[in-house]
Amino acid sequence: MNKTTTETTRQNGHDGEAGIDYSVPVLYQRGDVYNPETTTALSERMRDVIRLLGEDPEREGLVKTPERVAKAYQYLLHGYCMDYKAILESALFHESYSEIVLVKDIELYSLCEHHMLPFFGKAHVAYIPDGKIVGLSKIPRVVDVFARRLQVQERLTIQIRDAIQEVLQPLGVAVVIEAQHLCMMMRGAEKQNSVTTTSAMSGQFMDPSTRSEFMRLVQSSKP
Repeated sequence: MNKTTTETTRQNGHDGEAGIDYSVPVLYQRGDVYNPETTTALSERMRDVIRLLGEDPEREGLVKTPERVAKAYQYLLHGYCMDYKAILESALFHESYSEIVLVKDIELYSLCEHHMLPFFGKAHVAYIPDGKIVGLSKIPRVVDVFARRLQVQERLTIQIRDAIQEVLQPLGVAVVIEAQHLCMMMRGAEKQNSVTTTSAMSGQFMDPSTRSEFMRLVQSSKP
């Protein structure tokens, strides 16, 4: 899997391949950065896949497809190279606030590990501080750390909860994810309007009244 180096965006017109040390995990990478060796290896295998499916990988429209797919997968799965601890620890602040902090409607895109088809939706993440708060932008970034991997929604929900609980040590964490899965919509059951909801709670959110307050906040702007 590709490794990236810094938190800054790299847009040099050469896919960021020149002069990059791929051995260092990144805090948060906004640009597209690809490992040349990984790109080459994936491209070769994707060319075989195209051929095995009955197409001609040398056809005009498909000549560059293997490389495009190789780079797409590296981007879609770049969460393996991101460090959730470093992301959260880079923006911790001491504050006495001790009520619910909720970041909701976080756009989420991931790949189902069973068929490698996308699932997408929204994450709602809340915590109750215990002397420390975190910069609000770091919560969506932590969602990306785990979403940009081969996943199941259930595990993704738990991983987000546990990461925030581990680093912030808050009084509680709550995560709800609502997602649609193309493995159910395009194949298999072929149910176009199904939505899967998962939740994971810890600490004070295990209390029914606190959990209810969290759910009311999540639903507050919905029709």
